[in-house]
Amino acid sequence: MRGVSTTALIVIDMLNPYEHEDADALADSVEKIVEPLRGLIERARERDDVRLLYVNDNYGDFSTTRDDLVESALKGQRPDLVEPIAPTPDCAFLPKVRHSAFYGTSLEYLLLREQIGDVVLVGQVTEQCILYSALDAYVRHLKIKVPRDAVAHIDPHLGEAALQMMERNMRAEIVTAATCLT
Repeated sequence: MRGVSTTALIVIDMLNPYEHEDADALADSVEKIVEPLRGLIERARERDDVRLLYVNDNYGDFSTTRDDLVESALKGQRPDLVEPIAPTPDCAFLPKVRHSAFYGTSLEYLLLREQIGDVVLVGQVTEQCILYSALDAYVRHLKIKVPRDAVAHIDPHLGEAALQMMERNMRAEIVTAATCLT
């Protein structure tokens, strides 16, 4: 039985087959974050006060399941970047269709129902899905943390600018994976 969670660790779009135009640039960045992210996910699994959630793009296939997305990512170009952070069967999973983890998903309902007010956003892409999810979390009055070593970018300059925007405009706390659950 789960305890009462006060924080949600939201893993965004890490089930990726890396078979798209920006895959090489993204994979280079993911290589640097996969170990800190793996450690953060493991710590979250051990804590009753942290709700671990995966929100992943369904790539326009509305019949796809979590298992389909995991399988596709593991059979893709970079299974080494997926296997360490793949969700376990007991982990909450929400498919998404656009950039924000909130848009068209039941994420807001889940957070409200469980009275979670703090979110930690991790995954990819910093200057896209992480940024837009942070904005949607901010307008919902959620407290936001983004560990800079657990988010991956395509463009390093835009990734850094997105972190600055989240910190300044959305009051996100920019932290590290080692310190964000303290």
